[in-house]
Amino acid sequence: MSTLGAYFRLARVGWVLVREGVVAALPTQDMPPVVGLIKTLADPLARFRAKKQARSERLTRAVDRLGPSYVKIGQFLATRPDVVGVDWAIDLSMLQDRMAFFPTPLARAAVEASLGRPVGDLYTSFGEPIAAASIAQVHPCMIGDRKVAVKVVRPGVRQRFAHDIEGMYLLSRLQERFVPSSRRLRPVEVTRTLEQTTKMEMDLRLEAAALSELAENTSEDPGFRVPKVDWERTGRDVITMEWIDGVKMNDIQALRVAGHDLEKLAETLIQSFLRHTLRDGFFHADMHPGNLFVDPNGTVVAVDMGIVGRLGRKERRFLAEILFGFITRDYLRVAEVHFEAGYVPAHHDVAAFAQAIRAIGEPIHGQPAETISMARLLALLFEVTDLFEMQTRPELILLQKTMVVVEGVARMLDPRFNMWKASEPVVGQWIRDNLGPKRIVSDLRDGVKAAVKLAEAVPEIAAKTETLHKELVRMAESGLRFDPETAEAIGKAEARHSRSGRLALWVIALSLLYIAFTL
Repeated sequence: MSTLGAYFRLARVGWVLVREGVVAALPTQDMPPVVGLIKTLADPLARFRAKKQARSERLTRAVDRLGPSYVKIGQFLATRPDVVGVDWAIDLSMLQDRMAFFPTPLARAAVEASLGRPVGDLYTSFGEPIAAASIAQVHPCMIGDRKVAVKVVRPGVRQRFAHDIEGMYLLSRLQERFVPSSRRLRPVEVTRTLEQTTKMEMDLRLEAAALSELAENTSEDPGFRVPKVDWERTGRDVITMEWIDGVKMNDIQALRVAGHDLEKLAETLIQSFLRHTLRDGFFHADMHPGNLFVDPNGTVVAVDMGIVGRLGRKERRFLAEILFGFITRDYLRVAEVHFEAGYVPAHHDVAAFAQAIRAIGEPIHGQPAETISMARLLALLFEVTDLFEMQTRPELILLQKTMVVVEGVARMLDPRFNMWKASEPVVGQWIRDNLGPKRIVSDLRDGVKAAVKLAEAVPEIAAKTETLHKELVRMAESGLRFDPETAEAIGKAEARHSRSGRLALWVIALSLLYIAFTL
């Protein structure tokens, strides 16, 4: 029945997108002819006023009708321009995660259930909410004479998301089955990533841990910090943190009135992000201006760390080499790194890929640095990776998306901001430390550690190898066999799957016919 329910929910989503004119705005280039036919049939059903609205307004109206889960889904897809395209990613990034407040008594009950103590024992006062999003809302509270921000998870949001994600899985499986060209983007894997990141975002203990980790990493960094966490008053459904008195980074006039140096703030923001990414391999992945404050001392304070990104040492090295190759116009090296990292399938020609990279890099060198658009650069990169069947790397896509957002905030502060010049001190130092002699020492040290671990595991590996050999010999002699219970269970599962699939297809077809003739 869960599959049947997913079909119904997906039908509702489709109908809302049709009614609000979103389907009519979808591109049909390089899509099967049936997609164009569906778009033609859907166009007359769109509301007349929807046709006059910008695409981003249509999206906003549709998502508002669909509810909180789809706000989060839309925001996630905004981080995947490789899946939805750069233009649609920009539109989705404009979705405002602002929802209606839920009653304060429900928030107090959630706090007490999560922390196991009465609200009166935890806080001197518990104020009315001041901000509400799809996952949680924030209350100003007092602990003695100390003001804190208390973030509380929205009641029922986990159950609602669990239902809505079923429709996303169904859609991604249909996409992989009927649109072969999309398989390199791994739609099911994208949906799985969405499910995992959103579940993590719904556990506020993990956000508290991310704030704590970033605070440790940046304790000596100039001009950047995150709020302190009150662990005694933090649980799965509630996080208590330092109240930030500052100006939001998108309030340019207020920043000027407060006397802040906007050019310096832009430089600090970019350099901080690059330090977190290259030095620590751990970065705030939702650094839009609404999550960035400037305190009275001119320090950038980042809040709301529900979404974070991580890069391993190898990924950071590949990233630095690619960046360095673009800067020095060594396009062959950029191409080689893509192959070494396994980003591009080995059957492609390195020289041909280097030629494609050159087509992206040369126009950049022909422009003033302050005019280079990271969004445009990413659009060109995605076109090239499509030609060469480059597999989607979620961690790199999240990094690229965050880089675009951070660059946008910096340019908002300083329209003539030179990202490359501001980045050089951080990137240059990392390259000197990790792509020079120090890299050899580091690689040797890692190699020794790996050799020691391998030596320790040799007896266990030998025992498992012997067991595997015996099993292979037995299978070769008598064949692969299931016990009766396993064979029966497999047969029943296949029968259930076939019946539910046929039933769901008929129900959805009848439902759509009903909609067509009654609306």
